[in-house]
Amino acid sequence: MGTVQNSRRSDRLSVVFAVRVIEGGEEGFLEMYDKLRKSVAGTPGHIVERLGEPVDDSRQWVITSEWETPEHFFAWQQSEDHRALVAPLREWVDSTQSLRFRVVKETVKETS
Repeated sequence: MGTVQNSRRSDRLSVVFAVRVIEGGEEGFLEMYDKLRKSVAGTPGHIVERLGEPVDDSRQWVITSEWETPEHFFAWQQSEDHRALVAPLREWVDSTQSLRFRVVKETVKETS
């Protein structure tokens, strides 16, 4: 099994959003995330959304998304719909960190 490395620079944007869920707030957080996930799925330029659950006791969850271009992401992020959608999510988290980066290399499984 090998890998193929795509070294062509891309316009795609990856976003990593780390949130620390308040103690006992996992259920509320997951309910609000589900609404967010369903809404963002239909957003122009959105490619994929993933939710990562902590495997330790850190309460640190990670939401990753990929967008066709940074402009698609920023248009969604700056919209009134986005602000209204994420406002209730803040009730369930006590800290956040957002990282955004352009995809410059990618390794994918080789298909046979």
